[in-house]
Amino acid sequence: MTSSKQALARTAPSADAAPGSQPGAARRAHGRGTPPPGPGSWRSRLYRWDMKASPYAFVAPFFIFFGAFGLIPLLYTAWYSLHNVQLSNLDQQTWVGLDNYKNLMSSDFFWGALQNTFTIGVISTVPQLLMAIGIAHLLNYKLRGSTLWRVVMLTPYATSVAAATLVFVLLYSWDGGMINWLLHFVGVDAINWRESTWGSQFAVSSIVIWRWTGYNALIYLAAMQAIPSDLYESAALDGAGRWQQFRHVTIPMLRPTILFTVVVSTIGATQLFGEPLLFGGVSGSKGGSEHQYQTLGLYMYDQGWIIGNLGKASAIAWTMFLILLIVAAINLLITRRLRKTQ
Repeated sequence: MTSSKQALARTAPSADAAPGSQPGAARRAHGRGTPPPGPGSWRSRLYRWDMKASPYAFVAPFFIFFGAFGLIPLLYTAWYSLHNVQLSNLDQQTWVGLDNYKNLMSSDFFWGALQNTFTIGVISTVPQLLMAIGIAHLLNYKLRGSTLWRVVMLTPYATSVAAATLVFVLLYSWDGGMINWLLHFVGVDAINWRESTWGSQFAVSSIVIWRWTGYNALIYLAAMQAIPSDLYESAALDGAGRWQQFRHVTIPMLRPTILFTVVVSTIGATQLFGEPLLFGGVSGSKGGSEHQYQTLGLYMYDQGWIIGNLGKASAIAWTMFLILLIVAAINLLITRRLRKTQ
């Protein structure tokens, strides 16, 4: 009888356990995310410190690298733009205030570079995005080997700027280039693509178009595949053909994506550097013999590393930064307006 009472006592739940809980459940409830008992114990203090400090430790590497390679150079460039600093004598810095910016505003080379940047940006961005939308529309249908076509579209983006530009230099060669060879068959005289203003700007723009069309096409394709199929089915029931569905369903749903690609392409055009530099060869930093395709990036490089005027080059860099801020502000205003209309 005594042994039976002892057995019942061992199997009975404790008084502080919740009704219906299994024996030992209170001990197992203490898991990894639960602080150990005793607020004054060292384990409890370590747990609280870990919960507070871990998120900052995870994001700290980004801020460290951004500060070292982004923020500090940006502020140092701003400091240089207010001084007369020569590449040959970095220790000697003379305060000039806003004189570097005033010299830019009165420089014909700066305004010429700004105009070239805008012209090349328009010539390269508009056809590029139009072709990207068309290619994405074709890839959106069920095609054989769709994965292969997507890889082919991304191949130019993976090609280095130097390799792509050198190939286009051979294509646009004045003597023996394939482009002039094809123009000869249609009765057009050979064009000196490097020396002519519009010819050189078109040649540089074609390199940008070739490299970035496939990349933007994949962005548009991803956005098209996110459009609900019910919209196309409703449009088909209303008698809309494929072209009408593309105009009245696809394009309106792609407005945020189109705005994103326009802004990114504008930023890329403002910072255009490698293509015109390599296309020009010996006179690449000058943007041609008459600066006919010198962009803001080339003008900054020419002032800073060829002439050696780091103060003026820093002022050009900050001017480009302010232009990008204006583009970002316009993007924000248009985005808010589109949200209100929707």
